[in-house]
Amino acid sequence: MADTLLIYNPAAGRFSVRPFISGVIRTLNDHNWRVEVAESLNGRHTTHLARMAARENFRAVFVIGGDGTVGQAASGLIGSETALGVLPAGTANVWAMELGMRAFTWPRWRLLRENARILAEVKPCAIDVGLCNDQPFIMWAGIGLDALTVKKLEPRKRFEKYLGIPEYFATTVWNATLWHGMNLSVSADDKHVEGHYLLAVASNIRHYIGGMAEISPEAYLDDGLMDLWLLSGSTLADAFRHFFDMQSGRHLTSDQARCIPFRKANIESSTPFSIQIDGEPLLGAQQISLRVIQGGLKVLLPPQAGYLLRGEKV
Repeated sequence: MADTLLIYNPAAGRFSVRPFISGVIRTLNDHNWRVEVAESLNGRHTTHLARMAARENFRAVFVIGGDGTVGQAASGLIGSETALGVLPAGTANVWAMELGMRAFTWPRWRLLRENARILAEVKPCAIDVGLCNDQPFIMWAGIGLDALTVKKLEPRKRFEKYLGIPEYFATTVWNATLWHGMNLSVSADDKHVEGHYLLAVASNIRHYIGGMAEISPEAYLDDGLMDLWLLSGSTLADAFRHFFDMQSGRHLTSDQARCIPFRKANIESSTPFSIQIDGEPLLGAQQISLRVIQGGLKVLLPPQAGYLLRGEKV
C-alpha cells in the first residue's frame, strides 16, 4: 500500500518532467517509500490531490513543479501530519532557492533523483503558513505593483517561460509607467500606518523578486512571525529605486521602505488592488486580512536549510 503521493505538473518549467518520473519513483522506492503517482491537471486539482493524501494519512506528498504548484499542494496539507517534499522543476523556483536546492532542467535531469534522495532521508519539521483572505501561502502575499505583474503574466505558456526574468522585469516596468500606487490603511498587531504605497508584501521567506534579492534577510520559517513590507512611491523612478535598493540591501535602512513584523494584519484601500500569493494571481479586492499559522505545515527540508529554522534543526 502506498504511503506517499508523487504529484507532478506536466506544464511546469521550460521542459517536461514526464520522461523522468520513473527515475524519481525508483529513488523513493530505494529509500522505503511506497509511491503512488498523480499528474496534476491544474492548481485546484493539485490542492485536491494533496488534501486526499492527507486524509489518507500518507507520510508525505512529493511535488514536482514550480512555486505555484508548491503553494497549491501546501494548501491541501495545512494542519495535517502529511509532509510536503518539493522537487523543483519550475521556471523561477524561488522556494527551492530559499532552501538551497538546485532545480531540474534537461541538462541537469539527474537533479530530480538527487533531490528525491536527499529529501527521502530527512525527518519532517513544522513551518509557518500565512493566510491572505483565508487563502494559504508559504512565501508571500502581495498587493499593488508585484500583483499587477503576476496578474499580467500568469498563467504562461511553456514557450513564454523561456523569457523568464526579462519578461517579468519588462512587465513590471510597463505597469509602473501606468499605475501610480494606492492609499493604504494598515493595522499590524498593535501598529497602525497610513500612506501612499507602490506595493505591500507579506513575506515568510528571505528571497523576493524571482529570487533576485533578499527582502527579509533575517526571516525564519518557524518563528510565528512574518514581515509586512510597505514600499512608498508613485512613479517608475520610485519602482526602480526600490528594485536597486533591494538588490544592494539598502532597503533595510531606507525611509521609503518600512518593515512591520506581524502575526495578524489588515490592509484597506479606497480603490481596488490586485493580489498575488506565492506568485499566483487572486481576485482583486479593497481589503485583505493576513494571519500567521505557526507550525501549520509539515515539510521535508534539505539539511543545508537548517539555518532557516529558529527552533530545532533538520
